[in-house]
Amino acid sequence: MYIVVTVLPVLLASLATSKSLSFFGNSQTVLNDKLDVPGENPLQFCQNTSNYSLIIQNVNLTPNPPKPGNKLLIEAQGTFTEEVDKGAYINLSVKYGLITLIKQTADLCNQMKEVDEKCPLSGAKIIRKEVDIPKEVPPGKYTVLADVYTKDDEQITCLQSTVHL
Repeated sequence: MYIVVTVLPVLLASLATSKSLSFFGNSQTVLNDKLDVPGENPLQFCQNTSNYSLIIQNVNLTPNPPKPGNKLLIEAQGTFTEEVDKGAYINLSVKYGLITLIKQTADLCNQMKEVDEKCPLSGAKIIRKEVDIPKEVPPGKYTVLADVYTKDDEQITCLQSTVHL
């Protein structure tokens, strides 16, 4: 559990660089812009969000991209359309290149304590968290998947991103 709390902010920070990275200039065509999470961030929804019980209005990372050795401010706003009780969980997968760094299931309610929230979760929420980004974050390709479910295995949301540092 400690790994998710300490590593997740680092992973969010590493995610923030992907939208600013372009190998082909401004002439790129986005194939499916509807999956982008609103705000200044590199996140995408895993699929159409119509079945999600968390409507994410926006997620902003400041600075975007984050800078190793500095603080990162994470601000998110969303609305739970259904109450989320204890027993909800996050399936988290983080890869560095082809190497899996993290593949674990974490208790959602325990993680929400890190942002001064507690279960049951319902209605509109605004989350603001400042974290330190270690200067030792190595360059490379990071792939992150966070799939969130209720205690009854109903999907709350799913977010993903691939970042090249």
